Amino acid sequence: MSTADAPKKPRETDDVPVPATLRKSLKNRHIQLIALGGAIGTGLFYGSSESIALAGPSILLAYLVGGFAIFMIVRALSEMSVEDPKAGAFSYYATRYWSKRAGFISGWNYWFNYILVSMVELSVVGSFVNYWFPAIPTWVSAAVFLVIICAANLLGVSKFGEFEFWFAIIKIVAVIAMIIGGLAVIIFVLPTASGVRASFANWFTVGNGFFPNGLMGQNSDGSWTGLLMALVVVMFSFGGTELIGITAGETEDPKTTIPRATNDIIWRILVFYIGALGVIMAVVPWNTIDGKSSPFVQIFDSVGIHAAAGILNFVCLTAVMSVYNSGLYANSRMLYSLAKQGNAPAYLGKLNSRGVPVAGVLTSAAITAIAVVVVFVWPEFAFNYLMSIATIAGIINWTMIMLTEMKFRKVVAAGGAPEDSELAGLSGQEALDAIHFKLPFAKVTPWVVLAFLALVVVLMCFSTSYRIAVIAGVIWLAILFAAYQLTQAKK
Repeated sequence: MSTADAPKKPRETDDVPVPATLRKSLKNRHIQLIALGGAIGTGLFYGSSESIALAGPSILLAYLVGGFAIFMIVRALSEMSVEDPKAGAFSYYATRYWSKRAGFISGWNYWFNYILVSMVELSVVGSFVNYWFPAIPTWVSAAVFLVIICAANLLGVSKFGEFEFWFAIIKIVAVIAMIIGGLAVIIFVLPTASGVRASFANWFTVGNGFFPNGLMGQNSDGSWTGLLMALVVVMFSFGGTELIGITAGETEDPKTTIPRATNDIIWRILVFYIGALGVIMAVVPWNTIDGKSSPFVQIFDSVGIHAAAGILNFVCLTAVMSVYNSGLYANSRMLYSLAKQGNAPAYLGKLNSRGVPVAGVLTSAAITAIAVVVVFVWPEFAFNYLMSIATIAGIINWTMIMLTEMKFRKVVAAGGAPEDSELAGLSGQEALDAIHFKLPFAKVTPWVVLAFLALVVVLMCFSTSYRIAVIAGVIWLAILFAAYQLTQAKK
């Protein structure tokens, strides 16, 4: 039989029926934009006003320090993802290199975290729709977008990648347009509504200078402010960057794509957070950014472009859809991974002919729908208590990643690397040196990051709005431990 006559192996696409398995259909452009989009959301467009109010221009340092910590967390995750690309990254690695209990806690913590984040995103989507169509009930908007995103996830992983690619493009264009527009105002000395000349010197001359509230101080009302307190807000704006690890199991070439996407995180933070906010505070005096509208709207309003509010409303609508799209994808893969570990019901580990864990998608969507109903019926309970768990769950997740990375290195050094990895058969320092994408200064970095995360938790205790999250975190961890023991007892 000639080569031309030989039967061809079906390509791993979402449209060609092949045996049920996860498809490696995410291309380099998908991963690059998924990673980039994960770092840009409503936290930047609207939440940045809160961090600016706390620290003034010194917020740029907070984003730099917090961004470095997040970069190291994603580097730690990517080190494992490149050598052992699997779905449900956090949970799988914790189980494989630490213990089944660690995998259970890591997986269910991340799943529930994204359920709550998705709940909030869907509950506010109606407010963006009402900007143009005030007569549409907010619950209708939430239901419609839930169905649309759920359907997109059921079509296959490449379709998810396409959705995220274009969602990210919209957000990137919006931020770049703002930066270019702001620089034009500064360079051409265009007049602004505040009457203050646009200049980077405004960082140091407006409202008590670069460090208006110092490292940490107390206001007359007893609330704490300053650079350190802003770190708490900054860290949670970076939530979602770890999605890179989840995609590794369905990426065409993880050894090339994952390192490239991970290393690009640094310049994304420099451009899209520090660059954008730096330009904003050069054009709009930082002490006039009061949170009543987005800083991105204020910078255009200040030079007479009043259509900016409508444009940003559209961008934020796509950002909300992007977060829920990513959340549903991540949750379905997490449930799939938990089921394969024996830490979730077996039906969640089944795939359809397109390689989609349909049960995981539908189960996560259904639970999210229930959570959204809770928001509409008991909004105070939902935002005060459920979101507190979501807030601390991010810290728990990042902590688990760093601890798991240390366990991973111990297993690799002992000769326990995955059989299909280039590290197989190696041990000791030879195995560690052969790791394809190493965490920089791996003996020290995890401890530095863990100390930083502990500092963030301590700082949360000084904030009345975040203090409840710390208490909720202790209770939440106790629930996860108890749930694991209960499931093991039943078995």
